[in-house]
Amino acid sequence: MRQASKLNGLPGARYVCESRTIPGHLDVERVIPELIDALTRPLTAAEKKKGRWEEDDPRILFEGTLEEAEEFYMQDEVIPTLQYATHARYTDGLPIVVPTEERVAEMLKGTSHKPDELIAYQEDHPVGDRVFQMGSSGKQGDPVRYMPMRRTATVEKVATIAVMAGCKPEYLPAVLAIAESGGGTGDGRGGSGFCLSGPYAREIGMNFDVNLLGPGNRANKSIGRAAALMFRNLGGQIPSVNNCGVMGGPTSNCFPENAEALPPGWEGLNQECGFDKNESVIVRMGATGGHSGEWMPGQYREFQKSGHSGIARRLGVKGVPGPHNILDYIRSFWVDGEGGFTFFMLPEIANHLWEYGFKSKKAIYEYMYKRSFIPLKDFRTHARPDIFFGSSTVGWRGIEPSSGKPWAELPEDFLVPACPNPMANCIIVMGAGEEQLPYSGGSSRDAYSIDNWR
Repeated sequence: MRQASKLNGLPGARYVCESRTIPGHLDVERVIPELIDALTRPLTAAEKKKGRWEEDDPRILFEGTLEEAEEFYMQDEVIPTLQYATHARYTDGLPIVVPTEERVAEMLKGTSHKPDELIAYQEDHPVGDRVFQMGSSGKQGDPVRYMPMRRTATVEKVATIAVMAGCKPEYLPAVLAIAESGGGTGDGRGGSGFCLSGPYAREIGMNFDVNLLGPGNRANKSIGRAAALMFRNLGGQIPSVNNCGVMGGPTSNCFPENAEALPPGWEGLNQECGFDKNESVIVRMGATGGHSGEWMPGQYREFQKSGHSGIARRLGVKGVPGPHNILDYIRSFWVDGEGGFTFFMLPEIANHLWEYGFKSKKAIYEYMYKRSFIPLKDFRTHARPDIFFGSSTVGWRGIEPSSGKPWAELPEDFLVPACPNPMANCIIVMGAGEEQLPYSGGSSRDAYSIDNWR
């Protein structure tokens, strides 16, 4: 709260904290008197003081030998609120390439933009279509703010981070597009993943096949790592101080969509986001991994070939040759879950769905939406509606969209979708190998052009 007050120009602002552990009906007896006092007591001179905190951010961070620089960049600081653990001051905790003047200058050859240009939105991004940091407008020309400290950055600063991450100059347009999206900072908790859609990914030699989320491919790993370094160096995150992430996530993943493997009629992620199929974009994902389809690869193959295996028995198609609809097997994932999901779909599974009858991804999204309807009495047992439909604050007096009636007036058997709308789900065709279907909670079509940063 202190940092938020400083960032918003009221360093002495009062605040009252509620407990995260005391039951609400008990904690309210403590909070209300404090809240009333804070709202009614006259302001002191210190509380009236205005002024926004700005961190000193010199262009040259260190001067000395390369060995001294390596030691400087790898220094730690002790964080008392992190149970006195150390936290890397400039990196993600791993060794980095020291960003010398020469190396940064070479990196800047990867873009036509000037080094001192402020990272700003290259196109208008209407609120509602994109996910923005607090206080960001999304309007073309407005600066991008990096959470949690709401800093700004120049092209040179991002190029410096690209050097630190081990990128090549030809990767810089992708790194700059990630910077335009808010970097790896997301809402201030990190954990963002990034999908590259469009021809650019093959131009820079990204891995499209097996292990594309694993180690070994420089483009995949270094571009993702640049996003993680933005989290520290642009966002200024410190766990337990201004980063409210609970478990945290691994270094941000960056992976390509395999548009060449899409079944006929299926659009690429760039097209789903309103771009042309020949345009290259970065799409920010809410998560970089997730769960996996609950089957053994051999079971899936038998299910599709001859209608054998436990999957076939569950779906009532034992002994019936494929193709079959695997979506019905995983239906519980999105019905018992909350909101939409992103499915990382192998080309073979995508083609089986196409053969079954889904001639577009939109057809799958519509199918998943229609199959997600559950009785209101079950919907009330989910956690998400408490926030999005206001049961915790107005007793479900908000309006249910399809009926036009208040939630509180609907019968318990009224059917509502566990998935809010068809496009809340997302399918990315990628990878190769055994027939698994990883998925993650949430979906995103938060896309930013790579071509704008060439």
